[in-house]
Amino acid sequence: MTEHSERGEEYLEAAVQRLLAENADTAEQGITVVRRDGTLVLCGEVESPQRRDEIFRLVVANYPDVPVAVDIGVTRAAAPTEVEHLP
Repeated sequence: MTEHSERGEEYLEAAVQRLLAENADTAEQGITVVRRDGTLVLCGEVESPQRRDEIFRLVVANYPDVPVAVDIGVTRAAAPTEVEHLP
């Protein structure tokens, strides 16, 4: 039985956010979890596509019976490598 079914639907978003924050590999506190039409949507910003994929894999591995969508953007964490030309 998954943690999802043991804790009930009403606690699912909080359980996923706790999983992301307390997992030693992610320790992610900047992701918001909302439910839309029966799907959990992960929202926020991370520093790389790999980080976004890691978060998605962690949630799916722990809640395989729950549909998950990712709306996580990637912010540039490094200094720009090209000159920005302003009009």
